[in-house]
Amino acid sequence: MRAPMILLGQALLFWLVVTAAAGAQSFPDRPVSIVHGFGAGGGADLLLRAIIPAVSDQLGQPVVVDYRVGAGGNIAISYVARAAPDGYTLLLGTPGLVTNPLIFAEARFDPLHDFAPVGLIGSVPTVLVVNPALPAQSVAELVALAQARPGKLTFASSGIGSSLQLTGELFKRAAGIDLTHVPYKGSLQAEADIMSGQVDMMFNVLPSALPLIRGGQLRPLAVTASTRAATLPETPTMIEAGLPGFVALTWNGILAPAGTPTAIIDRLSTAFRQALGMADVTARLAAMGQDPATSTPAAFGIFLRQEHDKWAPVIATSGIQAQ
Repeated sequence: MRAPMILLGQALLFWLVVTAAAGAQSFPDRPVSIVHGFGAGGGADLLLRAIIPAVSDQLGQPVVVDYRVGAGGNIAISYVARAAPDGYTLLLGTPGLVTNPLIFAEARFDPLHDFAPVGLIGSVPTVLVVNPALPAQSVAELVALAQARPGKLTFASSGIGSSLQLTGELFKRAAGIDLTHVPYKGSLQAEADIMSGQVDMMFNVLPSALPLIRGGQLRPLAVTASTRAATLPETPTMIEAGLPGFVALTWNGILAPAGTPTAIIDRLSTAFRQALGMADVTARLAAMGQDPATSTPAAFGIFLRQEHDKWAPVIATSGIQAQ
């Protein structure tokens, strides 16, 4: 009986391999959904909308956005983690994919094991801005001011556990200073309170801060990318300002549920990379202040591990807890 059972098992395995291969070769034969955990109109949504037509052309099928908003993106992330691993349900990943499980008790997903990375699609540096009346013309002067007034200077963010708060906490850790966090429900009120002097500073995404910088309402001290921003060429990086290795980007990437066949992941990765390489797509993103970022699935997986290793100690030492 043992030999027939072995043969049956081998036949079943062969059938599964052949079926998976056939499915991958025909992929996609219906629309593909990208699940987005935040509302329409934000930076990530605008990025997605700018590249979807080109991705649809590459795949030969419609690509649609499925908004599943709430819980800091956890609803969308959990939904995709449980979806069928067939390539038809994808996630628009944001920094919260990595950091939320370290902050929210209800975030019961593993960003490094529950998903198959497809690739990065964009990144945006943040910029450290202060009220123009604050007596600090550089990061070094700001650090000195904070050291002279421990706990007195305030920094705003778009909410507890947001990537903007985490960047502020990283700054505190890297510079060895004590700042008081003031969370807001979004960036607009935070920007208004910095301009009015209610709050001293903020790390904000560059596209949002740029009009206020150009209008003189905010003073930029440094950007958080590894190189200077083309739109703020006179503003140094945090590294140039004296904080080695300080890089913090607001990124977006595409992920599929774990177990999605490699052939499907490769098909999706190629489609996104080719779309992002088109001149008209690049021009649209540049006009929005977005930097197109492409990567292989393997490189994106390494990036996610690096993000986890960067932010885990920051979150642990700062004691950030969801409210």
